[in-house]
Amino acid sequence: MAETALLDIENLHAWYGASHILHGISLQVKEGEVVALVGRNGAGKTTTLRAMMGLMPKAEGRVRFAGQELLPLRAHQRFHLGLAYVPEERRIVPGLSVRENLRLGLVAAGSGIEERAAIDEIAETFPRLKERLDQEGVTLSGGEQQMLAIARALIADPKMILLDEPSEGIMPVLVEEMGMLFRRLRDEGKTLLLVEQNVEWALRLADRAVIIDQGEVVHQSSAAALLADKDIQERYCAV
Repeated sequence: MAETALLDIENLHAWYGASHILHGISLQVKEGEVVALVGRNGAGKTTTLRAMMGLMPKAEGRVRFAGQELLPLRAHQRFHLGLAYVPEERRIVPGLSVRENLRLGLVAAGSGIEERAAIDEIAETFPRLKERLDQEGVTLSGGEQQMLAIARALIADPKMILLDEPSEGIMPVLVEEMGMLFRRLRDEGKTLLLVEQNVEWALRLADRAVIIDQGEVVHQSSAAALLADKDIQERYCAV
């Protein structure tokens, strides 16, 4: 890749105990790019995100983000650099309102952004949340909780967002709303790395696609090229 990548992963290995999950992952993401990380369940997609965020028991290799080496850093230090993570399980905090969950995104990022203005801005981006700012976050529907998790990651204006299975278990109308949101973020120049089992949906959102199989990168191309290549999809992505 000719220009400097915002994210540069080289020869990344990761383990859960004695289980060697990632076997030398290498990939890059440029600033303003949306990359879909796809493959079968258990291929190593979520582990790749967790290793990037410092959430694996053991990881080795090289991960550079915005010019910084990440592997020596703790998870909160990576977040402070502008790398936000929306896990599949969402992690909405019980007992806190939507507004308070959003506030956590600013606190965790160590951001000097003015709180009221940030919450007002994010509420305009997420109309469903605007109507529910004082409602307890865990009482939202599954799709609305996913929106809240994404909003909490976005509120501190990170350089890049890692999204793990954002469409999982969400009714189609909210999946469509989420797709519109991601297209808008892409048009605004946000950088996204999207792990997604809904391959066709992800490829229609992304600029590029990376396939992981058994802990290794086996294919990289434009998203449009992979969308048109049903043979490769069948070989590596079919459930």
